[in-house]
Amino acid sequence: MRTSKKVLTSLVLCAAAQLFTSNPAFAKLVEVHKERSIYRNIVITENKGIRCMQFETRRKKVSNQACINLKQPEKLVFEYVQGTLLGLAHNPAPKRVLILGLGGGTLANVIHQISPTSEIVSVDIDPAVVKLAKEYFDYQENQQIKSEIKDARVFVKRALLQKQQFDWIILDAFNGDYIPEHLMTQEFLTECKRLLSANGLLAANTFSTSDLYDHESVTYQKVFNQLAIFKAPTKGNRVIFACNCDNFSLTNNLSPQLNNQLSRYGLDTNLLFESITDMVDWDVTARVLTDEYSPANLLK
Repeated sequence: MRTSKKVLTSLVLCAAAQLFTSNPAFAKLVEVHKERSIYRNIVITENKGIRCMQFETRRKKVSNQACINLKQPEKLVFEYVQGTLLGLAHNPAPKRVLILGLGGGTLANVIHQISPTSEIVSVDIDPAVVKLAKEYFDYQENQQIKSEIKDARVFVKRALLQKQQFDWIILDAFNGDYIPEHLMTQEFLTECKRLLSANGLLAANTFSTSDLYDHESVTYQKVFNQLAIFKAPTKGNRVIFACNCDNFSLTNNLSPQLNNQLSRYGLDTNLLFESITDMVDWDVTARVLTDEYSPANLLK
């Protein structure tokens, strides 16, 4: 029996539709939620079981600020988050943790689960981010986890006036394009260092591919001297570790119990520690970023 061209075309289109809907490789990015905050457009998307919070930038680009695996919520999606948690090798049970830049609240949640006695303060300038972190990424506040809606620089200055101290400060603030320029300067990092307890640790999420790489590096080195660097194996993130101490190195001295806890989140700590280095691979003559000189808008 001959098949008409019209019927044949319909069969082909039907088969193609089945292929696209049944094959994960052709899964479509779904926009779950979108809203305009006072700072930006925020979009919640889902694709292949991964939910992400995205910021739309002034350049009409989008950047993932937080992602969660809906099928395996404990498995950390971002390599830089895994790398940041290596800071627990320096202090496995910090009394007070400050996270500047909330995203989906992943770091706060995981640190709380690993060290439930730690007091964690998460700071974000955008109330919409905090709201969406709770609604879509299971960010949970409790007696140990608090949120502050403030500019990170303002929070740090006020915390210094109140003579607060933190054992671990995590810098993870992004505006969609890059780190806000007033959170990259020598003055700001000096304030963070003063906010650290003795032997306190700072971890900062930055980009390996940024045109600011040399400037950022010399600025952190100017304030903290010794740095340990984690470079994400497959992505463009790097985490700068620095300590409020005289001699600093970040080595794999995790206890078997802590190592086992971290493995629940998908961390291969032996492999991750291979990406830690103290090698200086930047131009040490680059100009230090200051409140008077911080041309982040030109050097992204």
